[in-house]
Amino acid sequence: MKSQVYFTRELTGDAVVKMYNALGIELPGRVAIKLHSGEQGNQNYLTPEFWKPVIDRVGGTVCETNTAYGDASGGVRDHTDTHLRLIEEHGWSKYFDVDLMDAEGPDLVWPIPDGLVLTENHVPAHIANYDSMLVLAHFKGHPMGGYGGALKQLAIGCASAKGKALIHSGGLTDDRYECWEKHADKIRFPEAMADAASSIYRHFSGRIAFISVMRNLSVDCDCCAVAEDPCMKDIGILASFDPVAIDQAAIDFVETSTDPGREHFMQRVNSRNGIHTIEAAEAMGIGSRDYMIIEI
Repeated sequence: MKSQVYFTRELTGDAVVKMYNALGIELPGRVAIKLHSGEQGNQNYLTPEFWKPVIDRVGGTVCETNTAYGDASGGVRDHTDTHLRLIEEHGWSKYFDVDLMDAEGPDLVWPIPDGLVLTENHVPAHIANYDSMLVLAHFKGHPMGGYGGALKQLAIGCASAKGKALIHSGGLTDDRYECWEKHADKIRFPEAMADAASSIYRHFSGRIAFISVMRNLSVDCDCCAVAEDPCMKDIGILASFDPVAIDQAAIDFVETSTDPGREHFMQRVNSRNGIHTIEAAEAMGIGSRDYMIIEI
């Protein structure tokens, strides 16, 4: 049976709520709202005001993690104190309870017995405090992964700094500074992302949902302090229980677009072998690239 992916061309906060309601689920217990809160200087991230209606609807806690990039990146989200200050400056703590999940406590180490590249995933201690997860993904490009969507939020987005280093290095090191010198190739890196994503997905199995917003379609990620402006017009909002299907659907919407920026966007995706992340996640058994669109 094909995975169901709901779609609307409406791009408002209320439309995000409509997409969540279309899934027909009430996520149980303490809900982790995993999203990207935006790097300092980034102009493309989706604001707390945009996400507020659905976060209020679900009643969860906004969850973030520290990054693994070094001080030369221009970003400030790699250290707890500066990251928390930026979260406040961006307005997240004005509206929501926010949990920087690796701000304290040792990492949890979750095994990946069937991993393509990784044998374990290092995740922040606070992730164990949540019963379910809503992934609010901003679909866009990415300098290293080619694109960023639901699978990236599960993988790098839910990993601790050590976990991020393991993903980037293809399991060679958990050192946040060494991992850039030992960065995995265009096969091992997307496969490591799929491995890490699978451990998060399976932990919350049956208690996780995904919403992906195709707006501000830059080739760069919200983690970039200096990002390209969007190269394509906005497309819409997707929702699904399947992280593989929702990412594949987003890629397909770009590929079939007549927008003149499509070629530039897909050049970024293909030059980084980004679609292999989707292929590898399907191989890990956490979703299907075979889907049906249900337009709302």
